[in-house]
Amino acid sequence: MFSYIYDIFVNMEKLTLQEEEAMLAVWQVGKGFIKDFMDVLPEPKPPYTTLASTIKNLERKGYLVSERFANANRYSAKVKEIEYKKRFMNGFVNNYFQSSYKELVAFFAKDKKISAEELKEIINLIEHPEK
Repeated sequence: MFSYIYDIFVNMEKLTLQEEEAMLAVWQVGKGFIKDFMDVLPEPKPPYTTLASTIKNLERKGYLVSERFANANRYSAKVKEIEYKKRFMNGFVNNYFQSSYKELVAFFAKDKKISAEELKEIINLIEHPEK
């Protein structure tokens, strides 16, 4: 199982902002048709044909799978949201914070984007991960 997930992420193309927004809609809906995903996208919504093209690209890139129902495809995520978040954050931290999560937290602390109370909550999560 791990090697399967690793292979998916190593070989996957990076997502565009438009593709990430579509994936968020897919993860929110679960299995669905283009119209279902359109319903949960924030305003301004893209044209139907644009979303349909984006969804097809996500399938081509290996992020989605489809099933044929009459004359329409029903799509679902091949990549779980948590797996994508981990991959995204690891890449982000590696590229911008010298692979250091401490540097990431320090950046937000120095920029006053995280409070002392929130840092205490993070420390509590580290010290008591089972909660």
